[in-house]
Amino acid sequence: FVTRLLRAAGGVGEEQLRCFRECLQEAMREHYKHHWFPLVPSKGSGYRCIRINHKMDPLIGKAAGMIGLSHERLFQLLPSELTLWVDPFEVSYRIGEDGSICVLYESPQPGGKAAKQLESRTSCKEEWRIGRSSPSKSYNMMTVSS
Repeated sequence: FVTRLLRAAGGVGEEQLRCFRECLQEAMREHYKHHWFPLVPSKGSGYRCIRINHKMDPLIGKAAGMIGLSHERLFQLLPSELTLWVDPFEVSYRIGEDGSICVLYESPQPGGKAAKQLESRTSCKEEWRIGRSSPSKSYNMMTVSS
């Protein structure tokens, strides 16, 4: 998701984006190693929250540093306020403090059907594409995938 945001902003090459994605995935795996609880998905959710809010999230900053992107450049390319929740069985995000929460990925808990990505709905996706820094104050749950 973060890689797609960078791609949409432009100015970062495909090879850099590939490296960024791999570095971010590895940083997240390492960071979440002892904070991933599939039997209690909400446990540790604050620790797994990726946040940009006038400060760059250290995991994103680390991955960007590996491809030579400074925090200043990241602030130009990414939304100034972004919250990404990475939990077992669900990944969701919010752009802006008052934005809608959008679900990127959802899968059933153990014993359910196979994992699936949710169908695309343009509300959340279109808001960040048109450059809106804070989506509407609607707090309804929306879904989005690419």
